[in-house]
Amino acid sequence: MDDVVFMVRAKSRAVCQRELDRICLLLDARPATLPTDAAGTGWVARAVPAPTTKAPTRDDSGRGLSAG
Repeated sequence: MDDVVFMVRAKSRAVCQRELDRICLLLDARPATLPTDAAGTGWVARAVPAPTTKAPTRDDSGRGLSAG
């Protein structure tokens, strides 16, 4: 399985945060790292796809729901 990471690089923290928020909203992702200037190339932030969750299903007996 391949790991997917979205990266934002900007000249200011504010722009980096705004674009990180935009990526998370549009691509159903979540922040992996908040904006940082530690890399020395401006501000950098990363996001990863949000984990998928399965819908509850009935258990084998048909009596209840379980996270199948």
